[in-house]
Amino acid sequence: MTERKPAEVFPPGEFLREELEARGWTQGDLASILGRSQRLVNEVITGKRSLTPETAKGLSEALGTSADFWLNLQNTWALAQTSNPSGGVSRRAKLYTKAPVNEMIRRGWIEGSDNVDVLEKRVLEFLEIRDIDEETSFCRFAARKSTSYANDTSSQRAWILHAKHLAETLSPASFSERSISEALRLLKPFLSAAEEIRKVPTALAECGIRLLVVEPLKGTKIDGASFWLDQRSPVVVLSLRYDRIDHFWHTLIHELGHIKHRDSLRQKRPMIDSDLLGSPKGNEKPREEQLADEFAEEFLIPGAALHDFMSAVRPLYSTTRILDCANRLGVHPGVLVGRLQFRGEVSYAHSRGMLAKVRDIIVPAALTDGWGSSNPLY
Repeated sequence: MTERKPAEVFPPGEFLREELEARGWTQGDLASILGRSQRLVNEVITGKRSLTPETAKGLSEALGTSADFWLNLQNTWALAQTSNPSGGVSRRAKLYTKAPVNEMIRRGWIEGSDNVDVLEKRVLEFLEIRDIDEETSFCRFAARKSTSYANDTSSQRAWILHAKHLAETLSPASFSERSISEALRLLKPFLSAAEEIRKVPTALAECGIRLLVVEPLKGTKIDGASFWLDQRSPVVVLSLRYDRIDHFWHTLIHELGHIKHRDSLRQKRPMIDSDLLGSPKGNEKPREEQLADEFAEEFLIPGAALHDFMSAVRPLYSTTRILDCANRLGVHPGVLVGRLQFRGEVSYAHSRGMLAKVRDIIVPAALTDGWGSSNPLY
């Protein structure tokens, strides 16, 4: 919005002085008319005192004007005398639109500063851009979330970029065309017990895949992401937004599915996934998201085996039957419960005790940022 500025601004006292001269009144005359002291009238005319609404009302009655006229004169003059902040406020507003600055400072991702030049420099370095109006090309990603798939938020961009910066500090083994198959082979035995999850980061690193755990920023609604630092450097980052074993495994394998299909390389942007536990009746998913979901579901519990189990016991999903089936499938019972909940076979209150928490298991074993710890790189 463009604002019109007056060419020259005068204090209200000058207008009042001219009005008295035109009427042939003295300051004493106006003081008597207003029922106020002559000192007050003098201080208003000389600019030593600002007009109050009460005084403006009195002048409007004495001089046949409106009170707004005098208050507007006073406000216009006061604004004109205010020092120019040299664009500091507008520049900070741009920075806070571009990135969740306070959250990034709180998490230790950037160092705060009262100097807008210094703060802007740190934000631009974090976003890997040279100008505040430049787009962060690395963060043009497809998102699985409750809002439009075509848009992303500044918090999502910041989260994925911090994961990228952290990933660049890791040195896994070389990645090859056979790495995904080998990774899946190594992960399969870990599905049966929650404690085995601690072995996941090392197993993936042996296959050339970087695994990170980064606590989500407020409002990001991100579950996980996969991207490539280059053609031979895939990265998986988990948020552990839901601390439950079924969510951990589905998100991890979902992201490995993206890597297997090299989705973000073909799209030339990271692939971010959110609301993985949301209703399947939500926003329509892009095809690559559907394929990654199918990949994860089939790896964890083959569709044919799940169908046979549901057909045999529906609707009597007792604890004993769930445990027996999970044991036959070689998965933790929480993985089976999560699938049944998502498909609407059981309520979300059913067998919740089987949904083991995994954060305290994976965090000590993986490069992690969040939950009280940080990895300052800047």
